[in-house]
Amino acid sequence: MSKDSCCVLGVSFFNGNLETALARCRQGGLVVIPSGPGLACDLPNDAAYAEALNRAELVLPDSGLMALWWSCFRFERIKRISGYALLKALLDEEKIQLESSFWIMPDATQGEANCRWLLKTKGIELGDRAVYEAPIYEKQGPLVDRDLLERLKSVRPRWIIINLGGGVQERLGLYLRENLGSDVSIVCSGAALAFLSGQQVGIPMWADRFFLGWFFRCLSDPIRFVPRYWRAWKLVWLLLRHGRRRPSSLN
Repeated sequence: MSKDSCCVLGVSFFNGNLETALARCRQGGLVVIPSGPGLACDLPNDAAYAEALNRAELVLPDSGLMALWWSCFRFERIKRISGYALLKALLDEEKIQLESSFWIMPDATQGEANCRWLLKTKGIELGDRAVYEAPIYEKQGPLVDRDLLERLKSVRPRWIIINLGGGVQERLGLYLRENLGSDVSIVCSGAALAFLSGQQVGIPMWADRFFLGWFFRCLSDPIRFVPRYWRAWKLVWLLLRHGRRRPSSLN
């Protein structure tokens, strides 16, 4: 294992700074940023999700709960990098604005709002060929989307940004990487763009640095997010029982 990685629950997480992570993103391949709820609920129960994490070129540690627990009980610091911080840094760079990009949106409403924000604040104008409204995918197992794949083969973008929920976007990202090759950079950034465009509650960067993004989301929509983040506490049990090993149900 390299010096800039840390193995947790059988997943090799990148353990370096944001600048190095950005450089790794530019090299191409699949970039996944699994959340605490995803690690707690999907990793032990969905082999396709686990495969996506293990075959990705870059796995960033987004879970503040995991980072804090590992530091306190394993005495090893994990340098957390959230999907929010990564996407914001990518958009702040001139480079991604000049290269072709393709954006996978969760629905038409968020897609339109996200596109307006990208044009107004970043000068990134996305035509119909650069945006795809994702269908409702299966909750578990390998994903296949031939319509999307044909679109991408026709457009041939340099960047693919997947703005879908955790557990889905990683499996979709692996499918695309396997069929498009590793020259394209596929970034599974989840709700990060929605935070920036106002489709979800805005999260100040100081709150993200102090692992408080979950708190802002729960305050904004407790019915939706409190149960989700409550389930994430299962991650503590997994860390206690398995540590660096992959959860036993997937062995």
